[in-house]
Amino acid sequence: MRALHRGAAAFATAAALFTGMAVAAEVRAAPAPVDEPFARPAAEESETFGASCTTVVDGSHVTAYCRNPYPDTDRVRLHVECARWWDLDTDSAPVAVRPADHAQVTGRCWKEVRAAWITHEPAGRG
Repeated sequence: MRALHRGAAAFATAAALFTGMAVAAEVRAAPAPVDEPFARPAAEESETFGASCTTVVDGSHVTAYCRNPYPDTDRVRLHVECARWWDLDTDSAPVAVRPADHAQVTGRCWKEVRAAWITHEPAGRG
């Protein structure tokens, strides 16, 4: 009976030791306090830019429908990657989507489309 008691005591000691190490790890991982809890994000981190676009592939034709709900003009470009090695990939010219406006951009391949995506750029750049 005494051997069973010693085994239980050893198990309880090991459990307490591991629990203490876990709590210590949690205390060390706590973030440092912030001086300004309500700091505003930097201008580069602003998420109030970029038209929301939907691309539709119909055979070899691609159409992107973009709507800009934000106060800054967004220049969107449609990029189309064709499935066949001999078929030329295309990039559209930039299309300005003004605030509260929409735009439709089209592209195509001769055969199948492998991928299509939209890139965004603020109108004030380049």
